[in-house]
Amino acid sequence: EIAHNTTTEQFSPLLYIRSRIHFRTHRAALAFSGTHFLLLPEFFRSPRSSYNMDAQNKEVAALIEKIAGLQAAIAALPSLSPSPEVDRLFTDLVTACVPPSSVDVTKLSPEHQRMREALIRLCSAAEGKLEAHYADLLATFDNPLDHLGRFPYYSNYVNLSRLEYELLARHVPGIAPARVAFVGSGPLPFSSFVLAAHHLPDAHFDNYDLCGAANERARKLFGASEDGVGARMKFHTADVADLTQELGAYDVVFLAALVGMAAEEKAKVIAHLGAHMVEGASLVVRSAHGARGFLYPIVDPEDIRRGGFEVLAVHHPEGEVINSVIVARKAVDAQLSGPQNGDAHARGAVPLVSPPCSFSTKMEAGALEKSEELATKELAF
Repeated sequence: EIAHNTTTEQFSPLLYIRSRIHFRTHRAALAFSGTHFLLLPEFFRSPRSSYNMDAQNKEVAALIEKIAGLQAAIAALPSLSPSPEVDRLFTDLVTACVPPSSVDVTKLSPEHQRMREALIRLCSAAEGKLEAHYADLLATFDNPLDHLGRFPYYSNYVNLSRLEYELLARHVPGIAPARVAFVGSGPLPFSSFVLAAHHLPDAHFDNYDLCGAANERARKLFGASEDGVGARMKFHTADVADLTQELGAYDVVFLAALVGMAAEEKAKVIAHLGAHMVEGASLVVRSAHGARGFLYPIVDPEDIRRGGFEVLAVHHPEGEVINSVIVARKAVDAQLSGPQNGDAHARGAVPLVSPPCSFSTKMEAGALEKSEELATKELAF
């Protein structure tokens, strides 16, 4: 059934009559129930509906074929370090994945699912090399923080961090965290820096990453100063699975998109956080939606609930910000939201899909053009 929501005050008899005439031409039965129009299943067998579905299926199939070709080309590269060819292929990939799409990556064939998982790992490896390259470049300046805009996607991190803060402030009113953890910070912890410098000026940030070299690069850029933002940013080399008592000290934990790249890995990480975070603490998880799920893992809100959290908001942005954002809170009553009874709790609540936040962003084309321009200029480094 498809329901067209309306209120009694908005109901128009003329619109109702026209609707009946239109839908009868497609052998559909239109019924009025309460304040809803219900379109019965005959509609889905109408010629126009079948045509639209066939066109949509062809569009999705073409997209998957294109992405599979790009994945094969990327996998065949001798190196994922920044180069004109690497930049061209990933630009084509992002251009294909960012526009709104009806593709549901959870329903891919086993072959395409394996392709998607391999592609996400390639994206992760390439992103790490890109960030390491620019971290080394920024380190050559006397004041690295004055040159962060040289990174081609810096504006994306600025907008994503602002979005996360706005969602957090909207759904956890009055939040003023003293200690924040960012899990999966990498060599360029832009998110922590933007949050610390512009949104959470009193919070101390502990950044965790598996890679010691990444933390060394980050520490050199952001943790060198003894005052200001740098004094509030610390860097630790650790696996989140090894953190237990430490997690209980944080008011907010941010989970990077590429921590736990397979669904089972991500669910395990979330369950671990739920077991050790303090009740009432907030969790901000980066996810993906639609074709963007070929670039980053998609997080199921039910896995967050089963991990012992109350899901407060799920937001799928459009435009330059690629990642979806899920805001959750460690359940005060573990019996309601814990792993034991997560399914029952999930049936009683639907995650809130937040409307777009008010700030404006640039379109992907500008970011991609900037990426190509800067990569060409900086590769000589």
